[in-house]
Amino acid sequence: MTPTIIARCTGARLDRATRCAAGLAQAMAMYGIDTLARQAMFLANIGHETGGLQWLTEIWGPTSQQRRYERDFSAPWPNSVEQSKLPAYETNRLAYGLGNTQPGDGARFKGHGMLQTTGRFNHAAVRDRLRKRFPDMSVPDFEAEPERLAEPEWAALSAADYIAMKDCQRFADQGDFDGYCDTINRGKKTAAEGDSNGWADRLKLYRAAQAVLS
Repeated sequence: MTPTIIARCTGARLDRATRCAAGLAQAMAMYGIDTLARQAMFLANIGHETGGLQWLTEIWGPTSQQRRYERDFSAPWPNSVEQSKLPAYETNRLAYGLGNTQPGDGARFKGHGMLQTTGRFNHAAVRDRLRKRFPDMSVPDFEAEPERLAEPEWAALSAADYIAMKDCQRFADQGDFDGYCDTINRGKKTAAEGDSNGWADRLKLYRAAQAVLS
């Protein structure tokens, strides 16, 4: 998995592909992303989500959506997922789901990594999953140092971890690129074809990756 191959599969400039090549190769080997379909679908989605390996940290505005990452201490805070769904808790629904309980958590725990791990809860969760899976690795505490999840090694491993957690490999093995993209972008496969955000770009990169890897 050379920098040139990664560049062509992700739409990245060669210098960016070179910076990320070792991390991607390691992550793909560790998580069994080892067939043409698995590699093509993974790299195409990585390429789309990072703008060709350009952004390993979410661009911060903040946008209106990003402002919702932050807890509003003037609004009620839910005590459960079920309660968070009630209209009275709409203001803090997203912050609650992300586990952003402290002032400044919204910006601090913005998306990091090749598939944009977002929120205090998710930064801690990927730390715990990686430490459990790879006990001999010195996995950083991404809750204490969230920016480390944007380092190429951990950015790639966290992306492969997400693919494993969501069992995206089953879609690759079935040749279901739409299901793979839906699960990354929408959390689950939807009935409609091609309704994941950025579908056209994902598909273009996927076809390029298939051609390169075949």
